[in-house]
Parts: sequence; structure tokens; C-alpha cells
Amino acid sequence: MIFNLNFKDPNTKARAGTIKTDHGVINTPIFMPVGTSATVKGVHQRDLKDEINPDIILGNTYHLYLRPGENIIEKAGGIHKFMNWDRNILTDSGGYQVYSLSNNRKIKEEGVEFKSHIDGSYHFFSPERAIKIQKSIGADIIMAFDECTPYPCDYNYAKNSMNMTHRWLKRCVKEFNKSTPIYDYSQTLFPIIQGSTFKDLRAESAEFVANIEAEGNAIGGLSVGEPADEMYGMTEVVCNILPENKPRYLMGVGTPINLLENIALGVDMFDCVMPSRNARNGMLFTADGTINIKNKKWKEDFNVIDSGNYSFVDLSYSKAYLSHLFSTKEALGRQIATIHNLAFYIWLVKEARLKIIDETFSVWKSMMVKKMNNRL
Repeated sequence: MIFNLNFKDPNTKARAGTIKTDHGVINTPIFMPVGTSATVKGVHQRDLKDEINPDIILGNTYHLYLRPGENIIEKAGGIHKFMNWDRNILTDSGGYQVYSLSNNRKIKEEGVEFKSHIDGSYHFFSPERAIKIQKSIGADIIMAFDECTPYPCDYNYAKNSMNMTHRWLKRCVKEFNKSTPIYDYSQTLFPIIQGSTFKDLRAESAEFVANIEAEGNAIGGLSVGEPADEMYGMTEVVCNILPENKPRYLMGVGTPINLLENIALGVDMFDCVMPSRNARNGMLFTADGTINIKNKKWKEDFNVIDSGNYSFVDLSYSKAYLSHLFSTKEALGRQIATIHNLAFYIWLVKEARLKIIDETFSVWKSMMVKKMNNRL
């Protein structure tokens, strides 16, 4: 993987760059649609590529391990061939999903024992196992196995958890370096910074991770319930420490406003289920604010979904029609809303990139944050 930092905004810490892997170029800043189980829910790969048009998407190790299993994916020739996606893929390590199974898991130094949410069967993830599974799945960028702390979190718990994440990281790096590649393209490993919302722990973790000298670095354990200002504070601490010549990935974030604020702090990569999950519940993100299409006010609004025309659905259907689809619980409604939201997110980060390049990002960001905060 090769990262080039091409432009820096003069008024903020926003950056525009490129990441080159064997599956193509990723222009940063970038948002990665979440394809948990080798699918972005309800969206054909053709529409994902032609209409939403991301350079990279995300898959989930925990879910792919349980179904269909890494052996089937390996037999298919890797995740790209299995799901017919020839662009970049990143897999998270499964650490966050195991964290979310708080009542069904046991964490110890060796790794985590957890109970499947599907059939109650018991499984064990160690750092080594997580790396082996991800190598078998075959994503271009794979993540170190970490413990994601809850919010709020006791300082001593956060410190002990961070130290264990660091020990696990050393094991991940060792396993990654010693195991042979399975496919005819290269993979890269990103470590994850933890430390909850404690600035000294975040700084310590960022220093530790920077010294690993990986090809990119991730910030984990945020967007788990903390106020946005705390998230921004932690991001700022970490980005001031991480090397400038490596991409920075903020995991699980966020709203369109969160994206712009964190881009301004120096983040390059994002993923979040919010645009797709909220779409399935009738929330549309737009440049002028959010729309709850289930509200009665849209029942007789025959204007197009969004004149911004981020994808074909925006000018093809009216708000009244989309409102009708949601009221009748038609699957097409959820699909239209998902395509719109993801296309809008991709437009937003691509527009941010253009504004960074022409040195107008700061003014544009302030204007967009104000507009997108509206409820329409």
C-alpha cells in the first residue's frame, strides 16, 4: 500500500491524499459504506459501483467468520470474487462486535471467548486467530484485534484495556508478518488506538501505535455514546501525534457533521452504519438537513427526493412516493433511501476533498455544518 499526501488545507488540519493498493486508488478523505456480511444491505454491487461509487467498502470479520465462514470465502477465491467487487475492501477485526456482545463474552489475556448471536455456540478469537481469519477473507486492509471500551469508562479499566490492546497488537503484527499471503495481491495491517476519553491515555496509545510504523493507523473506541466534543477532543490529541505520512482512519463515525469536523482535524478515512441503518428507518441526509420521510408532511410532496442528484434515485422518485413506500413497508423504500444516503455521504467527502484542494474547505465546512444541522 502506498499513501501520498497531496494537499493540506491552510486554515485547518484537513488533508487530501491518495491510497494505492492492488485493487485501485482510494482518494482521501473517504467514507467507506459498511457491507457487514459481504453486502451493503439492500444494494446491488452494480448500483454500489455505478451510483454510490465508493473507492472502498467495509466488511465485518465477526459476521463473515460465522456466516458463510472463512473457508467458503477462501474457496471462492477471496472476498472480492465471492461478492463480485473488484475495488478495495477493509475488514474490521471483530473486536467491536465482540464488545457489543457484553453479556455473552469473556475477555482474558489470550483473547476473547464469545457466544454466537445466531445459535448460541461458543467461539474464541485471539489476536492471531483474528489475523488468520482476515487473511483468509482477503481484504486489502485488515485491522488489529483490540478491546473497545464502553462509555463511560473508569480510568483504570481504560488504562488496563489499552495496555492489553497494545500487547495484542504486538501479537497481531507478529502473526501478520510470519504468515504467508493466500492471494496474489498484498494486504496491509492497521493498528488501532484506544484509551477511551482520557487524553493522556489517547496520547500514550497514539505514541505506541505510531512506533509500530504500520502503513496506516486507526482510531477506535469513539462514537460509543460520548458527546461529540469529547470525540473531537480525542481525535485532535491523536492526530497531533500520528505521523503525517500515513492515512488516519476514524472507526465507526458518524453523522455528516461528524465527518466534516473530523476531516478538519486531520482524519482521512471513515466508516459507519448510520447512513444505511438510518435510511432503513426513513431518515434521509441532505445538504440542507435531515428528513424523516415517515412524517405526514411529505405525504403530498411531489417534488423529487433531492435536487442535488447524488444518484439516480434522487430525481427518479418523489418524496410522496418514498413516503408511500415506507408507510406500506415496501422493501423498495428502504433501498431507495439507502442508495440516496450513501451517495450523499460519498458526495460529501469528495466535495470536501475538492474544497481542500482549492483551499476553501474552512468556509465551506462552516456553511455545510450549519445547514446540515437542520431538521426539515
